[in-house]
Amino acid sequence: MLAVHLVSFFFSKLQEDPTKKVDRFLHAMRLQDEQLVDVSNRFLAEMKKGLSAESLAAAAVKMLPTHVRSTPDGSEKGQFVALDLGGSKFKVLRVKVREDEGIKKGGVEMEEKTYPIPEELHEGRAVELFDHVSESLKDFLHEKNMSPEKKHPLAFTFSFPCEHPSLDQGLLLSWCKNYKVRGLQGKDVVQSLRQAIDRTGDMDVDVLAVVNDTVATMMTCGFDDQCCEVGLIIGTGTNACYMEELRHIDLVQGDEGRMCVNTEWGAFGDDGALDDFITDFDRDVDAASLNPGKQTFEKMVSGMYLGELVRLVVLKMAKLGLLFDGHVSDALRTKGKITTADVAAMEEYINGLINTKEILTHLQLTPSPDDCVAVQQISTIVSFRSSNLVAAGLAAILTRIKQNRNLRGLRITVGVDGTVYKTHPQYPKRLHKVVRRLLPDCQVRFLLSESGSSKGAALVAAVAQRLTSQRRKVGEALSLFTLNQEKLQLVKSRMREGLEAGLKSKGCTIKMLPSFVYHTPNGTERGKYLALDLGGTNFRAMLVRFKRQKSRLYHKIYTIPLEIMQGTGEELFDHLAQCVCDFLDYMGLKKVRLPAGFTFSFPCQQSGIDTGTLVSWTKGFKATDCEGEDVVNMLREAIRRRNEFDLDIVALVNDTVGTMMSCAYEDPKCEVGMIAGTGSNLCYMEELKNIEKLEQSNGILKTNEQTSEGEEGEAAVKSDLKMCVNTEWGGLGDDRCLEDIITPYDAEVDIHSVNPGKQRFEKLTSGMYLGEIVRQVLLDLTRRGLLFKGHVTETLKTPGIFETKYLSQIESDRLALLQVRSILQQLGLHGTCDDSIIVKEVCGAVSRRAAQMCGAGMAAVVDKIREDRGLERLSIAVGVDGALYKLHPHFSQVLKETVGVMAPHCNVTFLPSEEGSGKGAALIAAVVRQKQEK
Repeated sequence: MLAVHLVSFFFSKLQEDPTKKVDRFLHAMRLQDEQLVDVSNRFLAEMKKGLSAESLAAAAVKMLPTHVRSTPDGSEKGQFVALDLGGSKFKVLRVKVREDEGIKKGGVEMEEKTYPIPEELHEGRAVELFDHVSESLKDFLHEKNMSPEKKHPLAFTFSFPCEHPSLDQGLLLSWCKNYKVRGLQGKDVVQSLRQAIDRTGDMDVDVLAVVNDTVATMMTCGFDDQCCEVGLIIGTGTNACYMEELRHIDLVQGDEGRMCVNTEWGAFGDDGALDDFITDFDRDVDAASLNPGKQTFEKMVSGMYLGELVRLVVLKMAKLGLLFDGHVSDALRTKGKITTADVAAMEEYINGLINTKEILTHLQLTPSPDDCVAVQQISTIVSFRSSNLVAAGLAAILTRIKQNRNLRGLRITVGVDGTVYKTHPQYPKRLHKVVRRLLPDCQVRFLLSESGSSKGAALVAAVAQRLTSQRRKVGEALSLFTLNQEKLQLVKSRMREGLEAGLKSKGCTIKMLPSFVYHTPNGTERGKYLALDLGGTNFRAMLVRFKRQKSRLYHKIYTIPLEIMQGTGEELFDHLAQCVCDFLDYMGLKKVRLPAGFTFSFPCQQSGIDTGTLVSWTKGFKATDCEGEDVVNMLREAIRRRNEFDLDIVALVNDTVGTMMSCAYEDPKCEVGMIAGTGSNLCYMEELKNIEKLEQSNGILKTNEQTSEGEEGEAAVKSDLKMCVNTEWGGLGDDRCLEDIITPYDAEVDIHSVNPGKQRFEKLTSGMYLGEIVRQVLLDLTRRGLLFKGHVTETLKTPGIFETKYLSQIESDRLALLQVRSILQQLGLHGTCDDSIIVKEVCGAVSRRAAQMCGAGMAAVVDKIREDRGLERLSIAVGVDGALYKLHPHFSQVLKETVGVMAPHCNVTFLPSEEGSGKGAALIAAVVRQKQEK
């Protein structure tokens, strides 16, 4: 009864506008923007499920990694054979990428031949299908006179869902597009192809890559537009791929860079995610398909099914008497009689209604003008829904890319291929319009793939060849920084030799400067002390108060301008006196004569605790008339010239010694100090009897530690006492003993430094030079065409532009690539994702070598202490300061690991200095004052 009423209702509407009649009948297919946003959000959630190892099994959208890690950069070249299997025909091509002079720069030349695939092979055995492919390949090679003696690199476009363990493997997940070949599902299609080639014989082919047609489309368009990072197919089937951040792809090891993910979005909705958008017509199409319940999204949008959807709607309306006066022909009842090409023809702008009438007449129908208008509207709604759903899926992909890169807006190109997109007159405009409406903050360019997926497959192989060659050459360059066990032992041995030599005599590369600091703190220090710290581009003035094994510190930092660093000595020390005056005024202590410790972080020859002759400047300082002078006297003279305050400078301290003293205040086992910052240095408590050069200068008898007279008393003092020795280990290698470790990049840095040939160890390990070493490597790789497309910018040629702080930022985990891109852009270097990865690897190689060399040097010191004390095992603490140690994400760990390996009989604890060498200088002043008072 209900059916009768429905028919009566529909007949009453026969006289109305035919388009409105269809609109009402198909209202469920007419999707609003709110619904499209909903679909987009659902697909975004499905993408996340497919990328996660935990939820992948339950995910309908499989998000298959392709192992394609880079889009073309325009430098690819070579000759390739390409196979393209994905529809009713099979193509073999010869693809030349910038191979002949006749090809324009960046161009591709292709020759192709199409071979039919007999219908029986679509559902036959896999062996038969691949034998046919192999025989067609052999025919093509013979026809093109391509020698069977030469190995031909081959790229394989296989347009069916595959899991890719590697770029040259593809495990078939399922067939689609009316293929149901037996014996291949779950197996490697590349292996099947190779076996078929072997059976056919007389060919030498190297299969480099197997890719999906969607990936190939992205690569084809990426060759012409390097902003292309999305591929889209809207043809017989539909699919999309895009460049995903590798850290989000659980199925692939590693987290640096990007990889193309083949979404296989045709299966979206197989888990019921689209049930509220599926119509009865969709259900009918699905039920009559070869794979019911599968490829839900594809059956709503792809060219294989659009014509059938239109036929089912027209049939239903005809049966209800809403079309053709209720007449239904046998042709209209026959599956497949309306094709997607018919849908496109019916929607042509000028001839659409004429085409519609011809198509309906061919179906043995007699349509009225209103029938033609109505059927045309049916086609429009079905195809419009398709473009809307594709736009929603694409919006989800673009949103994910934008979120991955933490961008407010996005400028990107989408490479597109497929018969629906190419032949349907309205489809592209509709798609573009809806995408831009859904994502108003994104600039999306759609680029049609003119050369099909075969060119893309060849480009995948070309990119793979380029990356392999690039990786090999970059690896060779960075291998120069690799320190194996043998080289580390060499560094340790030469450091030990340098330590021993420096203790015996002056003029050695490792200075081994006595500090005249005989004790570490014991916790009884009291009072207020001033500490002055000059060690780099900043000068620090501090007031330190010690009370009951606690300390309070007040400080102010002053910049040392470059013109002062490299001016006259008088100007430098006048500037320091001015800074001290300002600090005392700030603290209200200008009228008080405080005891002061002066941290002076440059090599000094000391003959007492409060004197020090500058041996040589380091760290970029070049102030004149200072080397060979007593720096304490120079500061005292500057204070007298100023005549506004007075200081009692009781101790001259190296920053390394100050660091050791600062940490020893917290841990009595601390007997080593290390600086890993702008400079690199180490000090330690040496047996006084081993400092032979002190005897040569009679320095030993001038100490206030002497308690007995004569030779016996002197020997007793020497056997019991220790003295902190400032190694100034940065000079190791000044005698060329590190030539087998120094690279051409290090040599270039040394040549252009302010002190060529000096401080060679420091130039390999300190923060002042690591950034410049990295710049030299980047410059070389760029000149060789391995970075930034070979484009050497003026910025990259500028010495000092790549600061060492960038190494810490670049090597930080998780957000590293974002940091790299940002830093490179600041330097005017607009690189690809691959460029960013290489830059990070360069930074890692340089900083790791620095940490390892410091570790080997440290191992030499602690082993010497252990042996000198006759211990089987030594437990000792090392106080460490410096931005490289504190801020670099991996330096400290590599340092500790190296010491552990190179000094296995020593338990070394590292103590970061919380308040730096300034507190240490104040402590030394306090220790000296206490001894003087006794």
